[in-house]
Amino acid sequence: MDKIWGQAREELQKIVGADSFATWIEPLRLSGVNEGTAVILCPTRFLSDWVSRHYSDDILKVLDRIEGPVHRISFETRSQTSRQVAAANSEPKRPAPRAAADDELTAPLDQRFTFDNFVVGKPNELAHAAARRVAEGGPVTFNPLFLYGGVGLGKTHLMHAMAREIQARQPEAKVLYLSAEQFMYRFVQALRDRTVMDFKELFRTVSVLMVDDVQFIAGKDSTQEEFFHTFNTLVDQGKQIIISADRAPGEIKDMEERIKSRLQCGLVVDLHPTDYELRLGILQSKTDTFRTQYPGLQLAPGVLEFLAHRITSNVRVLEGALQRLFAFASLMGREITLDMTQECLADILRANDRKVSIEEIQRKVAEHYNIRLSDMIGPKRVRTVARPRQIAMYLAKQMTSRSLPEIGRRFGGRDHTTIMHGVRKIEELRSADRSLAEDIDLLRRLLEA
Repeated sequence: MDKIWGQAREELQKIVGADSFATWIEPLRLSGVNEGTAVILCPTRFLSDWVSRHYSDDILKVLDRIEGPVHRISFETRSQTSRQVAAANSEPKRPAPRAAADDELTAPLDQRFTFDNFVVGKPNELAHAAARRVAEGGPVTFNPLFLYGGVGLGKTHLMHAMAREIQARQPEAKVLYLSAEQFMYRFVQALRDRTVMDFKELFRTVSVLMVDDVQFIAGKDSTQEEFFHTFNTLVDQGKQIIISADRAPGEIKDMEERIKSRLQCGLVVDLHPTDYELRLGILQSKTDTFRTQYPGLQLAPGVLEFLAHRITSNVRVLEGALQRLFAFASLMGREITLDMTQECLADILRANDRKVSIEEIQRKVAEHYNIRLSDMIGPKRVRTVARPRQIAMYLAKQMTSRSLPEIGRRFGGRDHTTIMHGVRKIEELRSADRSLAEDIDLLRRLLEA
């Protein structure tokens, strides 16, 4: 069954996408196939209901193709299976202790996401420190703790790490972790089943409420209303709330103003896009892990540095590329060299090739700082021109594949050492000047849009 399910998982990930796969398909297990019925084990009833409604057709088609004929999918929760085993055994069993989180509601936590394997760098150090502080427990300091940032920057990793740490430190605490999508689904289900009071009671008696991707409820009036009242009740009771989203509270379109205001009343922390140093650190950490899986593989100097420079989209793509590289080298019995890296990862490298031109960067920076484009490439050295020019040099180095001499030619024929100095200056200032860092992030988003 493991081999069949392994093949099915690979196909399902391509069909539903990486994020949906990690949330909904990853926790499932194939128990068996009998007379055309495939039995799928789910960790919770909630997960079973959701997968049955949204992904059963996809699972059925994939299993029928791999192991056919399969005509039907039967979803069972592990608690159901346990009860069946207990019923078959005449010896009475002592009841298991209650889990810290509600097994029928909380989303499954990924065992890989811990504080120990979260790589910390300048772009995420504040978010990591805040998450650590909240996970330690004690008096509620930041309420809510609001983490936001783009895809693959570590929000969900920190959310899972906090949930696991809180459960470990406070076994008696009721930690409820779920996505905003799951919150909405449970609320709609309660409306349909006329069990809204039970829903309210369940959510308002938790010790810690963790909601991932809260932007999902924007524009959904009834769900926002219930979320607002749940939020207020828990805050008034001194219960910890932890929220994540893909953007700051004030930037979430169609979110009610009163909810935006509430979300901003605690600590709001931005996980910035990864820089070169953080990407290299993540690759080095993952390499240590992969070396145990693929003993004996040789890694040529410069490969990790090359990947850290070229793959800048997000951490998931970066880790997936490294995983593919190690697997390919193992199967082919070859050393991981730069040539092999470019051969093996050609599609990923093409997708990550930056299409922004140096001229476009110069125009956008000039507009942002209200200076003339001619000054950007001209000889003026006054601070109001020199600093934007250095920012444009930095972005040209980060967002294009052009060499330093070529960038220098586009900036009025400047020497490559001048470009290098400008890039280093902005790298230093960015870590110390939050306003400048925010300007650069804004410019990057505008150029990538």
